[in-house]
Amino acid sequence: MSDSEETRRIRVEGCERSYDCAAGDTILRAALRAGLPFPYECNSGSCGTCKFELLEGEVESLWPEAPGLKERDKRKGKRLGCQSRPLSDSVIRFRADESCIPRKTPKVVEARFTDRRPMTHDLAEFEFHTGETADFLPGQYALLELPGVTGLRAFSMSNLPNPEGVWQLQIKNFPGGAGSAALFERLKVGDRVRIDGPYGLAYFRTDTERDIVCIAGGSGIAPMISIARAHAASPGGLTLDFFYGGRGPEDICGRELLETLPGFGELIRYHPVISMPELDPEGRWRGPTGFVHEEAARRLSDLADHEYYLAGPPPMVDATLKMLVIEHKVPVAQIHYDRFY
Repeated sequence: MSDSEETRRIRVEGCERSYDCAAGDTILRAALRAGLPFPYECNSGSCGTCKFELLEGEVESLWPEAPGLKERDKRKGKRLGCQSRPLSDSVIRFRADESCIPRKTPKVVEARFTDRRPMTHDLAEFEFHTGETADFLPGQYALLELPGVTGLRAFSMSNLPNPEGVWQLQIKNFPGGAGSAALFERLKVGDRVRIDGPYGLAYFRTDTERDIVCIAGGSGIAPMISIARAHAASPGGLTLDFFYGGRGPEDICGRELLETLPGFGELIRYHPVISMPELDPEGRWRGPTGFVHEEAARRLSDLADHEYYLAGPPPMVDATLKMLVIEHKVPVAQIHYDRFY
């Protein structure tokens, strides 16, 4: 197949821009590689942010049942950019969002699996090495192409960008999941995967004078650890309150990572909380109980004066947003998260 047959030309109506979409790429990710303001969040078919209209041409859907596209969207001819692969040159239309222009151009690199470190009974940190700089913003995520798994899987980086090409991803093991089986059961040291990234808009902001609050649950700890590390490495003297919620004591982790950072205990404060004390029948847990967003509201004063980063299960994120925006009138511009379902 010739180069001209392997790429498709995509023209965007309304912004006088065109870009090439390589074979195997999606309309969304090719647009982001070209620096276009294509709106997106999860990049995996769930949130629906990357909907577009196909005006001319032909595309195939990689996931026709993707939950991010409702029946009413389909009736209107909408498609998902992250699940659409062009079969011909095409013309599309989407609602441009300048905040989605990538600050770091995403690209695909080959990576070698080097280590897996357990964090809890079902959470582990995976380390991969590439032959080039790991260039991302703290808080962003990448897509992994795993052997034997259909589709890509999104995971957040927990480390900082580095010239050594190290990518550390904290991943939860979901029993029965194809991605989990590939990572936790079949992946061996030395195996190679492909990493596509970085993506995500909930990255660490360096232009704020507000104290920082990170609220996380589950594998949402990964981008929050990355943000805490970036905060510790930056000047300014701002405080960072790190709230982490789990169901029971065995789900709680993160303190040992934060303790290594300068300013821990003073500028960086760790607040673990469990929501189901009944999972601790021996009564070993001595910390607070309840939902993690409720613990944040109890401990913080002047909630509207902070900068927030959220990551975790959708019900946790939704409840935190309601608490911040509706109950405490926090401006939405001060809240950063990427929606995953």
